[in-house]
Amino acid sequence: MASIKPGHYSERTLSIALVVSAAAWGLYWIPLRSIEATGMSGAWSVVLFNACPLLVLLPVLLFKVRSIKGIIGPTLIAALLIGSAFTFFGNGLVETTVIRATMLYYLTPVWSTLVGVLWLSELLTKARVIAIFVALIGLYLLLSGGGLTGQPINIGDLYSLLAGIFWAFSLAALKRWPGIPIMPLTALIFVVTTLLSILFALAPGKISLPEVSMIVSALPTAMFWSIIILLPTFFVIFEISKKLFPGRVAILTMSEVMVAVISASILLPGESMIWVQWVGALAIVAAGLIEVGFGYVASQRVSEQNDTE
Repeated sequence: MASIKPGHYSERTLSIALVVSAAAWGLYWIPLRSIEATGMSGAWSVVLFNACPLLVLLPVLLFKVRSIKGIIGPTLIAALLIGSAFTFFGNGLVETTVIRATMLYYLTPVWSTLVGVLWLSELLTKARVIAIFVALIGLYLLLSGGGLTGQPINIGDLYSLLAGIFWAFSLAALKRWPGIPIMPLTALIFVVTTLLSILFALAPGKISLPEVSMIVSALPTAMFWSIIILLPTFFVIFEISKKLFPGRVAILTMSEVMVAVISASILLPGESMIWVQWVGALAIVAAGLIEVGFGYVASQRVSEQNDTE
């Protein structure tokens, strides 16, 4: 897939493409639930979904393997981190409610701040402390309402939290090693996700291997959503993220949250939340906006300093 060249597209066009691509991932839960409807367990639905893109990506990896020469270590680390994030998030979606999984995954301001300070030596500012505080309040309100609605904290909530932590490390890795080529990285990500998902599915207490008839029945749905719908958006998101200001990218990709929350609220009767939980969800989104604002102000200061030197 050819890279997106900034001179060929306006910033508005790139922004629209990013919003649409991120929004598509807000529907990730639909194919997973559809595959489950065939009788396959949730863990195996994650395996099947992430294995399908390998039909396209493995040949690409063979032709592009030379492009990671000299940066094999960073590429493998990034693939392991992102693959872990995808694995935990996919299993979170099938083990807890879609809304809770999505909001817990988007506790990024907390984890990205801690990772940035500890790994990338970034400054811990007042704005980031406020973002962490607001996000943690949102987390408390989102989960405390569980007792009122008959949805106590479960393993899916933990998976979603871990997914967000691994995603924060993933973003830090991509920031630290920006030269990693996207195509071979994507192939390795789906290899890692598939292998880790198999380990999840084979964990003690899980349902054994799905029947062949189930796989055949679920395969069209898995292939359509994973290869035709979501795989292209994966490339678009990564390519455009290189072109636009990170803060703008963070805001635009929140379309995933909105689509996931709205679609689940409409299509899944059991996904309704009480007002306290909605306040918690809005607090988590607000924390992300505060984090974005910090990034913008910081970048502006750096730019002004460079201009004066």
